[in-house]
Amino acid sequence: MGININNIQQEKSKTIEKKKPDKKSIMALLNQDINFNKSFPDKKKEQFYSEISLLLSAGTDIKTALELIVDETEKEKDRLLLQTIKDDIINGLSFSEALYKTGKFTEYEYYSLKVGEETSRVDIVLSDLAIFFKRKVDQKRKVSSALSYPAVLLLSAIGMVIFLLKFLVPMFQDIFKSFNKELPSITQFVIDVSDIISDYFLLIFLIIIGIGAFIYFNRKKDWFRKSSAIIILKIPVVGDLAQKIYLSRFCHSMNLLISARNPLLNSIGLVKKMIDYYPIQSALNVVENDIMHGKSLNESMKEFSIFPKKMTSLIKVAEEVNKLDAIFQNLDEQYSKELEYKSEVFGKLLEPFIIVVISFIIGFIVVAMYIPLIEINTGLF
Repeated sequence: MGININNIQQEKSKTIEKKKPDKKSIMALLNQDINFNKSFPDKKKEQFYSEISLLLSAGTDIKTALELIVDETEKEKDRLLLQTIKDDIINGLSFSEALYKTGKFTEYEYYSLKVGEETSRVDIVLSDLAIFFKRKVDQKRKVSSALSYPAVLLLSAIGMVIFLLKFLVPMFQDIFKSFNKELPSITQFVIDVSDIISDYFLLIFLIIIGIGAFIYFNRKKDWFRKSSAIIILKIPVVGDLAQKIYLSRFCHSMNLLISARNPLLNSIGLVKKMIDYYPIQSALNVVENDIMHGKSLNESMKEFSIFPKKMTSLIKVAEEVNKLDAIFQNLDEQYSKELEYKSEVFGKLLEPFIIVVISFIIGFIVVAMYIPLIEINTGLF
């Protein structure tokens, strides 16, 4: 989905003589590529909003911009989606309505664009949405990058340990049986573990699969989300990283909505639906109700430990000077920087820790197997 900015003026002059293109075609593309689901990931949303914003900033009207994106889209399914959006716009829907009709965009995006249309700030809202999804993608990439190598290392090491216990240790066990002697406790322990893995390997495998399936099918239920969030938050470093990720998204979302002149209560409601993190969602349910009954934002937020005291203190000042959008922007930048630094440090510390632990386990198994052999050679066994 690439746009040649050099062709904008030429295409624009041609479009003046045509009927205004529709936004529906863009929605079709967005639905398949830019959605939160697998068919339209956040990366494509970021690209789409960025291109639309760029075209509008260059002086192109939104219908022409959509037409250009349709023409430049190579994937057939994306073109069909964009064309559908374009047709909806021709039939009288606004850009925000055409996007929302596809089911590929959230209420958060819809209301942001709707307010942008009403205040003639669509280009700014589109740019903010592009930044939002870019940061979301970057955060995922940074965390994944920091954890990917340790994860591969851990899985490889676990595979090696299982191989040793299931195949190598039984070979030594056959040798030890011919000794007719009592084995050292360390050796007997390893052999017992090996026997358990060999005898119940299929059962252990099925249990692991069952646990994975249980987590998958219950991951969106409130009780599971609450329990898992509590557990994650208590894990050193990991809990802090998770909190920073979602606080950053919360602050960025609030900044975008408030700067787009969404009412505070409406902004809270939209962010609550958008952030898939139980501690913040449950807190915002109460905050939303408190604001409806006259409480200030900072007074309500400070009742929840998920929101740092520094955040609520700054929000209190921001409410007094009517600068909530600026404070949320500053907090977003702060949490993003902290997340980047801590995820990098965590990844670097995790790698040697895993190596040391796995080396100890493998070394323990090898030593346990060779102790009887050494004792035989020295006449001690």
